[in-house]
Amino acid sequence: MKTSRLLLLGAGLLASGAAVAGEAAARPLNWNAIGMFLVFVLFTLGITRWAALRTRSASDFYTAGGGISGLQNGLAIAGDMISAASFLGISAMIFMAGYDGLLYSLGVVAAWPIILFLIAERLRNLGKYTFADVVSYRLEQTPIRIVAAVGTLIVALMYLMAQMVGAGKLIELLFGISYLHAVLLVGVLIVFYVTFGGMLATTWVQIIKAVMLLCGATFMAYAVLKHFNFSTEAMFAGAAAVHSKGQAIMAPGGLLGNPIDTLSLAVGMMFGTAGLPHILMRFFTVKDAREARKSVLYATGFIGYFYVLLIAIGFGAIVIVGTDSTFRDASGAIVGGGNMVAVHLAQAVGGNLFLGFISAVAFATILAVVAGLALSGASAVAHDLYACVIRKGQASEREEMRMSRLATLVIGALAVILGLLFESQNIAFLSGLVLAIAASVNFPVLFLSMFWKGLTTRGAVAGSLVGLASAVVLLVLSPVVWVGVLHHEKALFPYSNPALFSMSLAFLGAWVFSVTDRSARAETERGRYLAQFIRSMTGIGAAAANRH
Repeated sequence: MKTSRLLLLGAGLLASGAAVAGEAAARPLNWNAIGMFLVFVLFTLGITRWAALRTRSASDFYTAGGGISGLQNGLAIAGDMISAASFLGISAMIFMAGYDGLLYSLGVVAAWPIILFLIAERLRNLGKYTFADVVSYRLEQTPIRIVAAVGTLIVALMYLMAQMVGAGKLIELLFGISYLHAVLLVGVLIVFYVTFGGMLATTWVQIIKAVMLLCGATFMAYAVLKHFNFSTEAMFAGAAAVHSKGQAIMAPGGLLGNPIDTLSLAVGMMFGTAGLPHILMRFFTVKDAREARKSVLYATGFIGYFYVLLIAIGFGAIVIVGTDSTFRDASGAIVGGGNMVAVHLAQAVGGNLFLGFISAVAFATILAVVAGLALSGASAVAHDLYACVIRKGQASEREEMRMSRLATLVIGALAVILGLLFESQNIAFLSGLVLAIAASVNFPVLFLSMFWKGLTTRGAVAGSLVGLASAVVLLVLSPVVWVGVLHHEKALFPYSNPALFSMSLAFLGAWVFSVTDRSARAETERGRYLAQFIRSMTGIGAAAANRH
């Protein structure tokens, strides 16, 4: 019955998409691109149908039953990280600012050794479904899970916002429909994927699209280098010759003129990646800590290779797309906005057929990442808040999964609203701000819970709340919001990225409130650290605990 409903909904969705495309009849449509896009949507719906038949328990829904291999999970993690913010946003940043756009990719790559050596193995040994399982292992369940769930939801929703902007712009460009209809179409699709297929469908869509995107980006980089006779020197010289900023694009300062801003961005990118809930959740999809380590090793290689390709794609687009009037409208602006330069480059080097392929893959990238984010948010609501806090562990699996699907519907609606509100923002920049909040809210408490004996419930709650409050307040007072959105003359906080300050305050808050906690509960929590440490290093007891 579930499968038949899924196919019926999918057919209805595609029919509505075709109808909406009719709105743009006055515009020339790229039917090759649209055809490939629709084929991919049907294919992913087929994957979701297959996964729905195999999703019978909460473990299946949240973690694919722990049956994903290290290589598969590494590809899925890479798929999460080489998202719309990377492919569309960073290539657009390089196109606009040159050298400084690379900093957004280097920070993410630098995060993976941290995740490998500090987090992956311990996280897998301690957790079950969410990172709140790890943080609350020796602390009081209710306050920790509430704070962890709130942090997860805030980070997931903000990251969803960035992905929805990319998805909306891509579909708007591809179908010639309004941005509103494009975002609504994406919202409906992600609710389908998560509601029916859970983590298994999300993982396999990620794996397939990661392979396709790596292949597509490899061809694009090859075509760009061939255009310059495989000379990177000629490529950089050509970009500087035609760019409005000239040689300045080859030097730092195009986006980040202040060293503190640069350092703060780097802190957010490195430690924020280790605090993203949908990434942390992936380590529970493998069977043991060994496979978790292998996941990170594979992911690091795939992600690093992809970001090397983005250098050629970004600088090549400056010459190939930037000098071609075909990709500009009457006002001289890039059609579809700056975020679409990678898509235009695909058409320039591979024609309409390759444009269709890249458009379908880019859309798949967004869908898979958004589905993972929606799933992490739904798990925070259903598992951490509903099952563990409200129902005190007495909820049945059927009841918990029903709550997960309801939460997915609400999160999908919120994602659409946020995508509409932040339509004009660069998606890589938005993602950088999300990582700053993740570095401030999730990472300090997760790190201290695994590595510091002195952490108490009071300290963990205080650290997370201090990190959240300081990140949000400093962001509002920064030039990004205070000047750019609220239109004040001068920002009260001079830096665009708050991560360096807000993460430091989160660690300080957790330390101060922990060392000053002399309660009997705090002493008990400190005494449990040895048992937690042994399990985090050896996995003893993890398998038995995860069966319940």
